[in-house]
Amino acid sequence: MRWRPPPQRSSPYITEAGLRRLRAELTGLWPQRREVVAALSAAAAEGDRSENAEYIYRKKQLREMDRRIRYLQKRLDQLQPVSARPADRTRIFFGAMVEVEDGEGDCQRYRIVGADEIGDQPEAVSVDSPVARALLGKSVGAEVGLEAPGGRRCLRVLSVRYPEDDGQDNGA
Repeated sequence: MRWRPPPQRSSPYITEAGLRRLRAELTGLWPQRREVVAALSAAAAEGDRSENAEYIYRKKQLREMDRRIRYLQKRLDQLQPVSARPADRTRIFFGAMVEVEDGEGDCQRYRIVGADEIGDQPEAVSVDSPVARALLGKSVGAEVGLEAPGGRRCLRVLSVRYPEDDGQDNGA
């Protein structure tokens, strides 16, 4: 086995909506876990466990649920919700919805959120990602160069807005 350095810790920041979703997920996992435990007990009562597909499946399902519950319990204690709006809403900070144009003229939208929220919205990008780190602090018209897996990219900021400014929270 090769030694690998531990992964870099993700930042503890999260939007209020993201924090609510994680708490709801944790709360919803407990009743599901009870159902899986009951199904596991029923499968175990059927006899030979080594060839019992239901038993093997439920054990795996229970392990995955327990792993997610442990992760959420630890992570929720570490998270710091960011609810304050920045004083200067023309610049890019945590929670901003940003529209950029690359060198080929293709436009993309990003919402800078916490690492735990990137699966919730298609345009969400982690505040720890190279794109977000390059964009933080910039304003409309700024050109940003960044190293991406596909090579160097140049982005121009077209717009910056904060979802709370127009009454929506994108994902709550």
